[in-house]
Amino acid sequence: MSTTVGTRHAIHYTQSERMTGAELRDNFMIGTLFAAGTLQAVYTHYDRMLVAGAMPAGAPLSVGGELANLVGTDYLLERRELGLINIGGAGRVIADGTTYDLQPMDGLYLGQGTKDVTFESLDAAAPSKFYINSAPAHASLPSRIVSHADAIENNLGDGATSNKRKLYQYLHPKVLPTCQLLMGLTRLETGSVWNTMPAHLHDRRMEAYLYFEIPENAFVVHLMGRPEATGHLIVRNEQAVLSPPWSIHCGAGTGAYAFIWSMAGDNQSFTDMDMVDMKTLF
Repeated sequence: MSTTVGTRHAIHYTQSERMTGAELRDNFMIGTLFAAGTLQAVYTHYDRMLVAGAMPAGAPLSVGGELANLVGTDYLLERRELGLINIGGAGRVIADGTTYDLQPMDGLYLGQGTKDVTFESLDAAAPSKFYINSAPAHASLPSRIVSHADAIENNLGDGATSNKRKLYQYLHPKVLPTCQLLMGLTRLETGSVWNTMPAHLHDRRMEAYLYFEIPENAFVVHLMGRPEATGHLIVRNEQAVLSPPWSIHCGAGTGAYAFIWSMAGDNQSFTDMDMVDMKTLF
């Protein structure tokens, strides 16, 4: 088993506005989260969010001492909660002896205090890809599967503005209690490319995005930065972006795609957004 860990420090917008494209990618993008037989993890200083990907191939993958050392506790979820969505083949998570079988696009919440966590693929020829987010927690809440059918479906946007999409809320107060972690999945319909526009801000929460279902020769242009000083990242399949509280949230692809969004911070109000007038974007 191989576990790779990294750290991303918080960046002030005055620093980001002086960065080259390569420096923006180094600080705000996670280029590789899924590699066969590995667990890849990045610890961020944005609300202490941990972003990880587990792709078991053959042998199971366990959450071990490397991640505990990364957060400075005896085990990863000693003072944390964890959410995940499986974007690969059918898989299994075993947490403190309880087995959770997950089909593609099923999610799972593990509460604070869960000690032993193992990931498995049910078919080595179609390995699971568990996209994982973890944030600090203040209470131990029940662990449970959130299937794709359990998620709240929202139909948003319009084909006329190229942003018709379905947004599924997985970790959300109306679905199950969590301490602070919010998590969901958005899938754009054919002919739509904007994941949201007008853009928005929420200074009280950070956000992370995993873009997927992007064809090999396609990409998403993820817009970031302050409204008056925007930058961009070219994001390809199964790459993730860290979005600081001071950054706008929006992007467009060369075709339809899907992405998983997650948030941590001061509240769990999904509608806590400060909308940005499109005329103010530069």
